[in-house]
Amino acid sequence: MTDEPQGRTTEPVGAQAALAEPSRWVCHWAHLVAAGGPVLDVAAGSGRHARWFAGRGQRVTALERDAASLALLRATPGVEAVEADLEGAPWPLAADTRFAAVVVTNYLHRPLFAHLADALAPGGVLIYETFAQGNETVGKPSNPAFLLAPGELLAAFGPRLRVVAYQDGFLGEPRPAFVQRICAVREPPRADAASQGLPPSRYDLTG
Repeated sequence: MTDEPQGRTTEPVGAQAALAEPSRWVCHWAHLVAAGGPVLDVAAGSGRHARWFAGRGQRVTALERDAASLALLRATPGVEAVEADLEGAPWPLAADTRFAAVVVTNYLHRPLFAHLADALAPGGVLIYETFAQGNETVGKPSNPAFLLAPGELLAAFGPRLRVVAYQDGFLGEPRPAFVQRICAVREPPRADAASQGLPPSRYDLTG
């Protein structure tokens, strides 16, 4: 870790209130997540996404190492908080644990990419949003370790998952930032998709 842990920064009061809301990117693509399916919130922080998904009736596993954040998570109905040092210890979940969605925001540790993809069940959705190169011009994080290179999320997940949406650029709200974000799906086997009457490559983009 560095002086910019997990890419999280101290914000003015107004920005803190905005950042306490779930990411618009996460909300926009959450309709692709199987109803009632388990969700993994990686580097969950104080739990804005864990609470939001739990409120939708999802069972949430939240990975976090900060003691104060873990206390908040453990007080949230529907959330299982798992103390995890994601950068200094092995992946904390069993190899066969699968989720309907894996959510990551404002966090980057590249060695986890394979674990995130492997944690998706067939039909599972990866929703990932974090800081990108260029953010050093507008604030923190500015350490290159926390900034994605152009196209990095596509290169990391495109070969293994069906990319539904991808963006790379500047956002003005809830605070100025350069970000990359991706929504990608582990396609079910064609036989499973056919039994549901749906082509495996068709997803509703209008949620």
